Amino acid sequence: MTADRPSSDAPTGPRRWGVVFAAVWLFYLLNPLEVAWSRRDTVAGWVGLVATVAFAAVYMGVFFALRFRRRPGGPFRPFARRSTAVAALAVEVALAIVICLSLGQVGTTTAVYLAVIAVMCLPGWWAWAGVGAILVATYLATILVPGWEVDRGLLFGTGVAALAVWGLTMAINRNIELLRIREENARLALEEQRNAFARDLHDILGHSLTVITVKAELAQRLLPIDQARAGAEMADVERLSRDALADVRRTVTGYRDLTLAGEIAQARTALRAAGIHADLPSSVEEVPARLRDLFAWTVREGITNVIRHSRADTCTVTLTADTVEIGDDGRGAPEDAGSGGHGLSGLRERAAAVGARVITESTASGFRLRVVGR
Repeated sequence: MTADRPSSDAPTGPRRWGVVFAAVWLFYLLNPLEVAWSRRDTVAGWVGLVATVAFAAVYMGVFFALRFRRRPGGPFRPFARRSTAVAALAVEVALAIVICLSLGQVGTTTAVYLAVIAVMCLPGWWAWAGVGAILVATYLATILVPGWEVDRGLLFGTGVAALAVWGLTMAINRNIELLRIREENARLALEEQRNAFARDLHDILGHSLTVITVKAELAQRLLPIDQARAGAEMADVERLSRDALADVRRTVTGYRDLTLAGEIAQARTALRAAGIHADLPSSVEEVPARLRDLFAWTVREGITNVIRHSRADTCTVTLTADTVEIGDDGRGAPEDAGSGGHGLSGLRERAAAVGARVITESTASGFRLRVVGR
């Protein structure tokens, strides 16, 4: 499988084109090359020619090193060691001085490349200190060297080139950072979706399988003494299994078919099968629509815990406009009430999403689960 994926170290199309674009700007070195070639009958001409070619080669070498040091999708970074950056810049400065000494003012064209290398190689304010030093040195040279003229266009072009390269690297790094943030947000959203799916699946199957288990145990006890009733209980087991399968399918497809009235009706059947007396509300009309889904999940989770953990004789569900409470006279708190188990912790997440609170209380007379809306 991994053989089909491109290696992260392999050069990509944008990398190759970036090198081509960098090489295009060497066009401005044609002027000193032309002057050097016209003086090829002198030592100074050949020195200028070799120095200009070497200058271009080092410039491209620096660009290659920085370009391929950057990982695909990673930010643009200067050299890890400042000494490497200073050495590269020092070599280029020395070659630029040789070009100027052998060819004259035409060699000041190298100032643009020196400024670009300073921005690419040096970090932060060191880069702009280098650019400033190059601009000052170029300006002073045009004033102090006899026969040279101040070239404000070159100075302006040098500053603009340095600013353009700096802006380009900042834009690349900013876009990469935004992409990483977007990918992280997508990962967190997917993780939250998976957690919500796992929570829903736990709540649905936990309730359904608990009732199925209770009914299967009841049918097993009734089989020797009342086969007709045992058969009815097994028929309920089959129906509940089909309902659980349908619930799982609806959950997988993102559909929720959960109503407060339906959960209370199912709670009545489940409690009866478990041999627990049920005291349930007859109406849900006073509960506002924004709380009905939460209260339905509360009833499902609360009744599941009563059947699974309480060993109670009586279970009472109380509804008001902003509160639902499930109480029993059993042995106290369920196993996950204080340990952050999936059931109650999932209910707390649902409650927090609508600004409600989950309150649990274990007393000598049983356990109370209360959800209060705001």
